[in-house]
Amino acid sequence: MRLLLVEDEPALRTPLRAALERAGYAVDEANNGGDALHLGDTEPYDAVVLDLGLPQLDGLTVLQRWRAAGRTMPVLILTARDRWHDKVAGIDAGADDYLAKPFHTEELLARLRALIRRSQGQASSLLHCGPVSLDTRSGRVAIDGEPVSLTSHEYRLLAYLMHRPGRVVARSELFDHLYAGEVDRDSNTIEVFIARLRRKLPPQAIETVRGLGYRLVPPAAG
Repeated sequence: MRLLLVEDEPALRTPLRAALERAGYAVDEANNGGDALHLGDTEPYDAVVLDLGLPQLDGLTVLQRWRAAGRTMPVLILTARDRWHDKVAGIDAGADDYLAKPFHTEELLARLRALIRRSQGQASSLLHCGPVSLDTRSGRVAIDGEPVSLTSHEYRLLAYLMHRPGRVVARSELFDHLYAGEVDRDSNTIEVFIARLRRKLPPQAIETVRGLGYRLVPPAAG
């Protein structure tokens, strides 16, 4: 999953980015409202962590412009403004959740997991596709209850597909959502990790739809 972290204070932005990356997210960052507005308008993020007190453009204005432009990615407001009317203004502007500073990183991660699940129509933190299960809280993957060891990139790829079971996901979409910043789209990185995942998952769990992309499918009933 790819996130945009918008925070102008380096003392908070740097450790928060590190925590998000440890949790398995690809993270882009912005330290002002102008850059945030541009990135949110041009990149396909799975969620945004947005501070309100930003230089150039405040976070509320950025959010309002995103929503007016039809941008629908989940947005978690992160701010020192904890008065109830500030929260109401943020929610009315299109925020999906609101977390006041200071905060516990684990709470922020839990809220992000919930936002991303809901955006894909998933209610539980435990995702299933046939015998494959993925716990978004712990980052654990199992097949028929037996743990499976994945690298961070393999986990991110599987998690993206598990949030979209049965849906064909294009190679370009996987690049957009699994990697921060600029990546070499001519590389065979996605194909390499698909091949590695296939060796660890049940046969035919990942289907190649020629010319379109990949689909995670449960095994046919025997």
